[in-house]
Formats: sequence, structure tokens, C-alpha cells
Amino acid sequence: MGDDHDPPAPGPLPPWERALADRRYRESHSSGRLGRRAQPPTEGLSVADLVKKVADEDEPQDPVPYDPDRTEVIAPITDDAPRPGGSVPPSGTVPPDNPAPPPSLPPPGRPDPAAVDWAAETIETAAVPQAVGTGTLTRLALSRNRRRKRLRIAARSLVALVSVVALGATGLVWGYLRTTEGKFSQIAALDIESDDIIDAHGQLGDETYLIVGTDTRVGASGEIGAGTIDDAEGARADTVMLVNIPADRSRVVAVSFPRDLDVERPECEAWDNDTGTYSDETYPSAYGDKLNATYALGGPKCLVKVIQKMSGLKIGYFVGMDFAGFESMVNEIGGVNICTTGPLEDGILGTVLPAAGNHNLDGRTALNYVRARHVDSEGNGDYGRITRQQKFLSALLRGALSGDVLLNPGKLNGFINAFTRETFVENIDTKSLMTLGRSMQNVDAGAVTFLTVPTAGTNEWGNEIPRTDDITSIFRAIIDDDPLPGEERSTPAPGSAPEPTEPSESTMVDALPPSEASVQVSNASGISGAAATTADNLSTYGFQIYSVGNYTETSSDTLVRFGPGYGAEAATVASAIPGAVLEETSGLGAIVEVVIGSRTATTVVAPADPGAPLDATPARIGKSEPVEIPSDLAVVNAGDATCE
Repeated sequence: MGDDHDPPAPGPLPPWERALADRRYRESHSSGRLGRRAQPPTEGLSVADLVKKVADEDEPQDPVPYDPDRTEVIAPITDDAPRPGGSVPPSGTVPPDNPAPPPSLPPPGRPDPAAVDWAAETIETAAVPQAVGTGTLTRLALSRNRRRKRLRIAARSLVALVSVVALGATGLVWGYLRTTEGKFSQIAALDIESDDIIDAHGQLGDETYLIVGTDTRVGASGEIGAGTIDDAEGARADTVMLVNIPADRSRVVAVSFPRDLDVERPECEAWDNDTGTYSDETYPSAYGDKLNATYALGGPKCLVKVIQKMSGLKIGYFVGMDFAGFESMVNEIGGVNICTTGPLEDGILGTVLPAAGNHNLDGRTALNYVRARHVDSEGNGDYGRITRQQKFLSALLRGALSGDVLLNPGKLNGFINAFTRETFVENIDTKSLMTLGRSMQNVDAGAVTFLTVPTAGTNEWGNEIPRTDDITSIFRAIIDDDPLPGEERSTPAPGSAPEPTEPSESTMVDALPPSEASVQVSNASGISGAAATTADNLSTYGFQIYSVGNYTETSSDTLVRFGPGYGAEAATVASAIPGAVLEETSGLGAIVEVVIGSRTATTVVAPADPGAPLDATPARIGKSEPVEIPSDLAVVNAGDATCE
């Protein structure tokens, strides 16, 4: 073949005879291996042109002039080549001097996401796994599958049922508690800030209830034998019982007070038993009053004041009920089993129990059993009646602890409904009763002891004369958690508080800021209000007043008592009370007790500046003296089920 050839024939040229496109244009629209394939064949060039082309590879080339007679070489289309759509300009188009950079193309093997239809045609999907084998299960396998399916269905059904029951039970309990809560009749009775409270720190965590049974002559109580308003107007405290439960719940002590006990009545607001409210009228204080008459005039508030002063206990709960309420509660639990050694005949009520032996008492019979006070065989009617009341409550407690009531939903629900319906209370609600019940689950009946306040005969008005010293000893033992006669409980663990030791050398300490000392002020001066006045004066200097009350003993000196390890606090307090005597003792914990003595008036001055040196050497070491409990106390233990 030569370099010369015949001129092209006029008219449209076939593709192999068309003019070549500019080389840079072709290179800009080619990539990789395809670009190298698209180089124009050398057969279309002369030898001179080829030599010149090779020599000019490294030099920038001017654009090839457009020649319509030159042959265009079209690159073959392969699978890797981009689809047509504007990559090759139409024939007759002059390429620009500075062509724009080629558009970005997806990597080889990845289709353009914009070309949806084309991508759907080219993307290959993974093969779906196919089952192999015959695909037929044996009878045993089919049976196992059916059994597993049934078990799954049963398990899911059971879980769903349990969830529904739990949700329903929760709703019922919540609704029951809310309904029960609204049935309590709340009244005003308590005085928890009273100066008559002794050793408030020692009673921390204790629960003390005052339970009162009234004998109002009106309404249902009059219909069941309480009497008429012609006998006595208003309501009287027929039964008064103080129940103490220590913080460790190791025992229960219930102390009964004779209804005719001779007491000093404080000034009290007038009580209207019908409405359960107090009026603006007040009754002056009086000596020689009967305990039940105190309630008739001043109601629960006046009675709480009298009992709190006599006992020194901090009464935190009040429960009152009448005869009708008592009868209803006994009937709800199916009666109470009582054993007697003989028949019970009352001069007014008649025959209560016809013979000795075991008896299941219904509500009406139980009410007569605990009320009868004209029984010739018992001598002192009030004490015989109190003993029967205590035995009855012991039997009721044994039945409850045995599960006869607590584990019977019908009886328990009826008892709670009757209790909430027939009582008037203060600081009592369903939650507190449930908390108390849970905390006493492990209390044995033998750890529940009933005592009766001792008396020394009657005076000219027929009032029972209280044995004051013996009563003080009983309640001091209760506050100090000392053993009581007839009590059967496990020995408590020894206390963790160290016993004070005799001072050897003087102990110097640095004064503390007053705010770091917690002070309990107790009155032993015999002057009413002395402790409260001293507490107010100490608080003005920044001392933290823990409580104010009466001292359990007498003291002529003003004392600052403290436990081991709290000498700095005690010395700081003593620096504010000139003449105070430091006494180290046990049982106070972090509390510093100031005892107002009777010898001189107690004055309060500014305490020492913080950091000032102070002498914390105790002048005396306090040692607890054993409490002498009278040997002739009337005691009933709830665990004693003998019939004597």
C-alpha cells in the first residue's frame, strides 16, 4: 500500500474514511486499557507523519486542525466502556481549546447509582440457599416439633396469665389500701413536744400507743349495755392501756391503768364526744380526779397529758373505740377462745360464763367478759376486770400469731374493716399498721407482757391511790429496756456503747462551735418551765436543742452529762453554764444532756470561742443503778395458755 490514495468520492463517507477526532479529545474520553486500545491505527499515517509524531511525543501539541476529509476511528464498545450519551461529540463539532475535565465515573465494576434501570439489569443477586435431601421428617421428629410448639404456647399463656393476675392484684391491693385509708376517723390527741417526756433520746425508735375503750351511753353502745345518759353523760375511759414496743422489736409491754385511778387533771379543752371535736371552753386543773372522768371532760388530749406525765413515755399513737366497735371486731374474726377456772357471775350483767373450761366467746359475750366489774369472787372489781382484759388480749394475740386470723383473708379483711370503721385515731394509717405488723412478725407471744399500775387502796372519794415510786420504777425500766417480771424473751445482744472509766488525768480539749453540739435539756429542779427556758437561752448561742423534758431522778447540782468520746462537746456546753458539773455516763450516744439542778438557778452565758482550750475531765462518773421493780405487780404473759 502506498502513501498516496485516490481522493474520496463525494457524498457521505463511511466510518472508516471519516476524519479522525482530535487526539486530546479522544484521550479525555478514554480510560485505562480502553484508551490504549483506541489509538488510531498507523496505517492511516505516512511514514514521515509517524516519525514526526514519535519525535513530538514529549512536546505539547497544537490542536489538530479540523479536516472534514480525515477518517474518524471509533473505539470498539465493550462491557467496561461507559454507555453512550454525550461522550463523543457529533460530527462537525469543533472541540474547545481548553476542554472541561471529564465527569467522574463510578469505579470499574460499580454501576452508576443514578442509572436505576441499567443498575437493576446489571447487579447480580446472591443465590438463595436451597434445601437438600428428601425434606421429609420422621414421625418422631414431627411429634417432637408438635410437643415443643405446645409447650411454647403453654409457657407464653402462663406468663401472660401471671402478668395479668399480678397487675390485677396490685391494683386491688392499692385500691383496698386507698379505700381503707379513708375510713379512719382522725382526731386530735397527741402532744409529742411535751416537757413531761423523759429521756427522749433513749426512746428514739420506740413505738408507744395509748389505747382507750370508751363506755359512751348513746347510740349502739348504749343499746348493748353501756348504760344510759341518765347514768352518766358523755363518754368515759372504761379501759386505758399504754403499749410500748422498743426500737429493736424484741418485746411488747402493755401497762393497764385502773379507770378510778386518782390523778391530777391539767387544764384541758372541753371535749364533745358526739362530734369528736374540742370547744373553746376550758376546764381548770384539779386534784383528786378520776382517770375516766378526765377523759369525759377533756377527751383524748387531756388523757394523753395525764398518762404522759405519769409515765414519761413519748406517746406517738392514739387509738380509741367504743363497746360497739369491740363487739364488731370480735365477731369478724369468729370469736376468741378463753379458758376459765370457774363460772363468771356479775352482779349487774348476770351470768357471763355458766361453767369453767374452754369457751369460744362471740362479740357480745366477749364484751361482757372484759366489762364485768361486780364479781364477788374477784374482790377488787377494777383489778379483776383488768386481769380478764389482759387475758382476753393475750388469747387474741395467740390466735393472730398462730395464723388463724393473719392467714385467713376473710377474717383479716373483716377485722381490718371493723377496726377502721369503729375506731377514732391520731397518727394511725394503713401503712403504719402494715409496717408495724411486718416488724413484729418474729415477736413470740412470751415476749408480750401485761402489767397493771400498782395502787395502795382507795381514798375517801373511792379513787385508787397510785404508788408513785413503784410506777416511776416500772416506766424507767421500760424506757431503759430493762427486764420485767414475768417476761420471756431472748437475751438481747450486749450494747455497743463503751462503759465510762474512772478519770486518771485531766483531759484538755479545744472548744467547738456551738452548732456541733446536740443538747438534751432535762428538768430536775422542780420548777415548771426551767428546762424550756434554759433550752431557749442555749439555742440563742447556736446550740442544737435535741429535746426538752424531765429528768428521771432528782439532782441538786446542774449537770452536763456525756458519753465516752464526746468530752469536747460537753466541755463546750459546760462553758456556757457557770457552775455546771461534768458527768461521764453511758447510753447517751452523741447527745449531751444538761440536767437543771434544784440548788441554784441555772444561768446561760456566751460559750468559749472555738479553739479555746477547755478542761473536759469529768468530775464524776455516772453509773446506772438497778431499778427495783415491785414484787407484787399483777403480771400476765401472753404466752401463758394454762387454765388456772
